Amino acid sequence: MRALDGVTIVSLEQAVAAPIATRHLADLGARVIKIERPDGGDFARGYDEAVRGMSSHFVWLNRGKESVALDLKSARGREALAALLPHADVFVQNLAPGAADRLGFGSAALRAAHPDLVVVEMSGYGSTGPLHTKRAYDLLVQGETGLASVTGTAGEAVKTGIPVADIGAGLYAFSAVLAALLRRERGGGGACVEVSMFDAIAEWMGHPLYTTLHTGKQPPRASLGHPAIVPYDAYPTADGTDVLIGVQNDRQWRSLAAEVLARPDLAEHPDYATNVARCRHRAAVDALIGEVTGRLTVAELVRALDDAGIGNARLNSVHGLVDHPQLAARDRWRTVKTPVGPVDAVLPPITFTDTEARMDAVPALGEHTEAVLAEFGIDSDSDSDSDSDSDSDNDNDNDA
Repeated sequence: MRALDGVTIVSLEQAVAAPIATRHLADLGARVIKIERPDGGDFARGYDEAVRGMSSHFVWLNRGKESVALDLKSARGREALAALLPHADVFVQNLAPGAADRLGFGSAALRAAHPDLVVVEMSGYGSTGPLHTKRAYDLLVQGETGLASVTGTAGEAVKTGIPVADIGAGLYAFSAVLAALLRRERGGGGACVEVSMFDAIAEWMGHPLYTTLHTGKQPPRASLGHPAIVPYDAYPTADGTDVLIGVQNDRQWRSLAAEVLARPDLAEHPDYATNVARCRHRAAVDALIGEVTGRLTVAELVRALDDAGIGNARLNSVHGLVDHPQLAARDRWRTVKTPVGPVDAVLPPITFTDTEARMDAVPALGEHTEAVLAEFGIDSDSDSDSDSDSDSDNDNDNDA
């Protein structure tokens, strides 16, 4: 038995934030009915054509779901969605600000009609405040929260290489659904939950946020390094491939100095003995380490660091991740069906020892519309007629 077998999720979702939440729910056994607009569906379907003509984002985030195409600009489309909700345990939406309310699917209306329903509303900035109506894409939230200001090199701010604002909000929504379902099982009834991308990254900004709040100084951008830990960076090798070294405390520094650098005198040197001192003399510390590591091959350096109990890692490429022996040794690859044929996919990180994640097919747009509507006795033509609602009501302007 999977953890969420028997749980039904209806999700009015697009892009990344809501789909990653519901995909994890599907992996754990939940039935996820994904509502898409008939004219193109989830716009993440069109981000790229990297996976045999399908979008890499869509393949990553939408396995195990049933795609139901409904035109929510039409009264009949809205009636069909309304008829699905009595059969749902959870309703998730990440439409543009105010769109769900205008369509009649705001949290207050849904909870009044369905007291045991868990309603999750996802947005860029939340439902209140001066920014609540602004469009919010991952890049924009990384900028607005200050994340980009602490990411990159000394001379250039950059965004992260993956959409962390989307992913962060999605995983908080995933956690919230699990908590709300547990509370409901204990007699607490349904719930209204709000998750915003801005709030997710504000939480993740803990170190720079509290440092700035209490010192008045923002931590500098440190590229691969850490503004408050030294040594914690990439160091050269004789092979030309950098190795990352992370020392978390002064005890580890003493081990690095004696067993890897062959400089036990550095352990008690007043410029290097403590992390605070090493941060003040960052350039000198990095130069001392680089002088030694540059004479060693990657294999020699990694072996020496491992023997000394010092945290280290190779600076891998994505190709290195694809071919990583850790994934192979732990049997983390599976095959997932898609409309363009089977593709390789990595098992999700939540691993139950007695059951495996459900990794069912990635759906074609509207693939399950007729079957799902028929199952619940809903007119299969309910998604075909359009009336006066604006196009923006079925858009998601919150994440990319």
